[in-house]
Amino acid sequence: MKKRTILGMPLYGFIIVVGLCLVGIIVGSICDFQINSAIYNKTDFGAFFATYGSYFSYCLYPAAGMCIFKGLKKKNQSFLAWTLLIVSYFLAVYYSNSYNGAKVRELFHYDVENPNFFISLAAYLFWVVLYAWVPAVFYFVLDDSDPKTLISVGIIILLAGVVSDCVNLWLKQVASRPRFKYLITLENPRDSFRNWWEMRPYLAGSNDNFKSWPSGNMTIATMMMSLPLLLNSLKWKKNYIAIIGYCVGLLFVILYGYNRMHMGNHFLSDVCFGTLITYLIYSIIDFAFFLKRKN
Repeated sequence: MKKRTILGMPLYGFIIVVGLCLVGIIVGSICDFQINSAIYNKTDFGAFFATYGSYFSYCLYPAAGMCIFKGLKKKNQSFLAWTLLIVSYFLAVYYSNSYNGAKVRELFHYDVENPNFFISLAAYLFWVVLYAWVPAVFYFVLDDSDPKTLISVGIIILLAGVVSDCVNLWLKQVASRPRFKYLITLENPRDSFRNWWEMRPYLAGSNDNFKSWPSGNMTIATMMMSLPLLLNSLKWKKNYIAIIGYCVGLLFVILYGYNRMHMGNHFLSDVCFGTLITYLIYSIIDFAFFLKRKN
């Protein structure tokens, strides 16, 4: 039995992420409003990164689907293999279109007051084309010598991603915390500010201005922390490749978190809670599948 890892990394990788999140939560709990006041500066580049940065995370869905596909094909389960590959591809397209479809439709000059079906379809196909390379490339680079592990890796990424998104959406309603960019439109922003523990359950409803905690975009960004798990499934199994993937994922999470505060969408505690909750869900599901393989 191989030495135990968490999301493809030794224990120190887990400790670093959890430690950074806890420090951020403590600091944010003390001076969330002051931090955002100091760094808020909405820019075009920040808006671009906020819209299309999630693309890199969602590439993991079709990559995970190909892990399952190759593993099941090795077990002669062709129908299930194709079904789950299509599902994984659909998840990437669906989530991208749900979170950022409005921005893409603007590129096609979509008029909200006069909806056009063909423009909506074109915007949806934009994401279909954008993800097409992922399963094609991973078909050739994945190692299918251990189909059980390959299937487990794919299911961990897909299952943890969907569960994290659902948990985050529910918690947003439970907290109903106002966003910084909404607060600064008020006459007395500081008076209307609430810390993350000052929850007013289900106040938000469909009002996005009250969906600050925890950060949903950080749930998306934190998917990148499963990159080492995916890279360990390649034909080239080198420790440094997983470490590079871990560093890339961590840097991406940090940059994405800063961007969320920089754009006024979230506070530091929102960002760190979103990351921590998602990372723990991924780690727990990874651990559960490890126990299943062991038994």
